[in-house]
Amino acid sequence: MASHNHDHDHHHDHHHENGKSNGDSSFVGKDGKIYHSHDGLAPHSHEPIYSPGFFSRRAPPLVTRDFNERAFTIGIGGPVGTGKTALMLALCRFLRDKYSLAAVTNDIFTKEDGEFLVKNGALPEERIRAVETGGCPHAAIREDISINLGPLEELSNLYKADILLCESGGDNLAANFSRELADYIIYIIDVSGGDKIPRKGGPGITQADLLVINKTDLAQAVGADLGVMERDALRMRDGGPFVFAQVKHGVGVEEIVNNILQSWEVATGTKRR
Repeated sequence: MASHNHDHDHHHDHHHENGKSNGDSSFVGKDGKIYHSHDGLAPHSHEPIYSPGFFSRRAPPLVTRDFNERAFTIGIGGPVGTGKTALMLALCRFLRDKYSLAAVTNDIFTKEDGEFLVKNGALPEERIRAVETGGCPHAAIREDISINLGPLEELSNLYKADILLCESGGDNLAANFSRELADYIIYIIDVSGGDKIPRKGGPGITQADLLVINKTDLAQAVGADLGVMERDALRMRDGGPFVFAQVKHGVGVEEIVNNILQSWEVATGTKRR
């Protein structure tokens, strides 16, 4: 399968002499852009980000998608520790009785999240694949998605999946899924990072199809104002949907599922079960 290695710009403070690598796996390509690679991923650069982003200008789902080749794929991204794997588990439990599911998790150097799903019986073990992305997890969901496309396509065909779940490794607010990988993108943050997070913006916050603000039960303990988070989420997402949740306790999960299934119905032309 061909690697999806798009040409993007991003400054990483790498120093080069005469276009040669300085030994840190970074180099200047023939196009003059700085490329780097991490732990076996194809060399990649990054797109420049000049603004927090706009929901209305997010990349639309691909109209040419063949869901017989790979089922409708949900990408779940967000910073480390915000509840991505907990959401994967909750979605599996909510959907598995009516839909054929499979899941791929990403970690940088372990298979921790996949093992968590197996341990908690999210799905039969053979329907879960854990991918080690190396030190640049956003590359595996955007610049070099083949590392995820392979197992997703295989699982989709093996189990005639209706819906696939793909969890990114924890990353920063700029990390977002390529539309070639995710038909529906969820970005999850949590209140323990402070009520300032929604207004910081970035493609994850502003351009995901759904923003989940998790762990609302911790707001008082960390001094986060949910009213401020709601105000800023509305403003930064230009009216795009967001959900307050306590995923671990099941709060907000049904609303998240309804958003997913609404998009699944539109994309696949299939009625929910």
